[in-house]
Amino acid sequence: MKLDTVALDAARSSLEQGAMTPHYGPWRYEIIKMLNDSLATELVCVLRYKRHHFTADGLASAHIAEEFLVHAGEEAVHADRLAKRIVQLGGEPDFSPESLTRRSHAAYDDSRDLRQMIRSNLIAERVAIEAYSQLITLIGDKDSTTRRLLEDILADEQKHAEELRDWLAD
Repeated sequence: MKLDTVALDAARSSLEQGAMTPHYGPWRYEIIKMLNDSLATELVCVLRYKRHHFTADGLASAHIAEEFLVHAGEEAVHADRLAKRIVQLGGEPDFSPESLTRRSHAAYDDSRDLRQMIRSNLIAERVAIEAYSQLITLIGDKDSTTRRLLEDILADEQKHAEELRDWLAD
């Protein structure tokens, strides 16, 4: 087994590309598109959780509304991390409000019923878990940095889903 000396020589040039070396190859643009779709998903989730935080009403709503706000903050951190990685890969993060819901894997929800809010958030978390699991498999060993980022986000989404499931069971 031997390292690719041509690729190592290429890494010594094109310094303006920063971390982008020949290793990233042609799939970089596909990864950027998938990350932008995930960015849209996270932003829609932030908006949904914020809406639910401000409109939750009922006996158990105060505690759950505060947790919705916590989840919104965590989803915003995911969005920031994805946007940063897109830039690192030489792409541009797409924050366009016009296309967010079209590109998002998860749906926005404006229900007023607390139980329905929890249910729609659980559905969105489950969709995110499935999407991130598939992305991790698709990326494989093509981009270990992005794969680790997605694995971190996936762990958070799984935690959110478990919390929401427990609230539905109460």
